[in-house]
Amino acid sequence: MKELVIDFHVHLAAYENLSASTFEFGASAYPSPEDYTAYCRKYSDPRSFIELMDENGVDYTVVLAEYAPLTTGIASNEKVEAFCRANPRLIPFCSFNPFLHDNMGKKLEDLCLNHGFKGLKLYPTYNHFYPNDNFMYPVYSVAEKLGIPVLFHTGSSIFANSRIKYGDPILLDDVAVDFPNLKLIMAHGGRGPWYDEAMTMIRLHKNVYIDVTGLPPFKLTEFYPDIGRFAHKFIFGTDWPAVDVRKNIQMIRDLPISGQAIARILGGNARQLLGLG
Repeated sequence: MKELVIDFHVHLAAYENLSASTFEFGASAYPSPEDYTAYCRKYSDPRSFIELMDENGVDYTVVLAEYAPLTTGIASNEKVEAFCRANPRLIPFCSFNPFLHDNMGKKLEDLCLNHGFKGLKLYPTYNHFYPNDNFMYPVYSVAEKLGIPVLFHTGSSIFANSRIKYGDPILLDDVAVDFPNLKLIMAHGGRGPWYDEAMTMIRLHKNVYIDVTGLPPFKLTEFYPDIGRFAHKFIFGTDWPAVDVRKNIQMIRDLPISGQAIARILGGNARQLLGLG
């Protein structure tokens, strides 16, 4: 029986605005910038995107909002909500920029209770704040109360104006201690300087997970030698539209770990975190 596959980390194909460095990165995976633009235009239609999910063997997709005008661009909560409304297999995660949004806790509660959002994505390296800054605590309190996961960008970034000092996974230690029932997920797993720190976090805290987005799947056992033993703490994601989703899924299946571990990484863990039946 085919295991459940959930892509926990997908961006909209078309943002309200997109930075030059982000466009260049995405386009580099395609024969030309024009090909990339045409691809994004096609899959800005959620019906076409569902067809792409079926082609790639993906059962559910988490779609992320983003407010990072200094670094990557803006994909608003409203735009993500409209996109995901088309099909229950599209799972919306909202976002906030603490320098653009006030009353984030109140807004989060409204978005989850009244607009269908199932989680929160935060971008410390793009928005230039530390995850353990006190002004973020009201947001975490609401997320913990609602039982939704919070996904953080951790590790390095190639985009102009990023500040990677904000991406150290150890900064989530305070949050994990102060909110022991809050589901915390480290996107990119401390990519680059902090693989060991990310592993330390999932070892220490029952409520902390690693999303392997942006990492070559065939290198995961090199970055995380204990991934098989801690497979219950790893989540599959791709960072689409800049990657080949089907190829990444197959590389996860080819890892030298048990079939049970692979099933947990590809979808089992995400299903639990998202509360899917």
